[in-house]
Amino acid sequence: MAANEPTAKNLADLYKLAPLDWNDVRGTLETNLTQAPGTGGPGHHTFWLSTLDADGRPHMTAVGAFWVDGRYYFCGGPRSRKIRNIERDPRCAFGVAIHGYDVALEGRAVRVIDETHLQRLAKVFAEGGWAPTVADGGFTHEFSAPSAGPPPWYVYEFTPEDAYAVMSKEPGGATRWTF
Repeated sequence: MAANEPTAKNLADLYKLAPLDWNDVRGTLETNLTQAPGTGGPGHHTFWLSTLDADGRPHMTAVGAFWVDGRYYFCGGPRSRKIRNIERDPRCAFGVAIHGYDVALEGRAVRVIDETHLQRLAKVFAEGGWAPTVADGGFTHEFSAPSAGPPPWYVYEFTPEDAYAVMSKEPGGATRWTF
C-alpha cells in the first residue's frame, strides 16, 4: 500500500453509522487464508477475481490469493481466460467475505517476474497449504486447480486502488477507501 493513509468515504452516513476502520479491515484481510482443497473452516475463504473479456464483459472466477504487504497475489496458467484477460487489460477486482466484512477491491494486476520475489511468494503459498516451486518464470507443482492447465502458473500482484467494505456484524456500516 502507499505510505499515506487512504482517503475514506462513509457510505452509510444515511443510517448515521460511523465509517469503518481501514486498519481493522486490512488486518482481517491479512490474517484470513485462501480456501485450499479439503481445508474449509472459518479461517479459510474463497476469493473471487473479476477480469474484463476483450468485448468488455466481466469474467469472474475463484482463485487462491494471499495478502502480502498490502497486495493480493494469485497465479494462473498463461492460457487461462483470467490471465489472458489481465495480460490484455490489467484492471480487475477481488471480492471476498471475511470475518465481519464483505470486501471488494478494485485495482490492477501485473505479473511478478523477479526470481527473489517469486521465491518469497512460494513460501507464502506453502504456508497456506500449497507448496509450489519456482521454475520457468512462475510456479510449478504436481497439482493445481483442475482448470489451471499445465505449469508454469504465472504469479500476479494485485494492487488495490479502491476498497469497499460492508460490515456484516453489528453495528454495521459501509465505507470506500481510495489509495
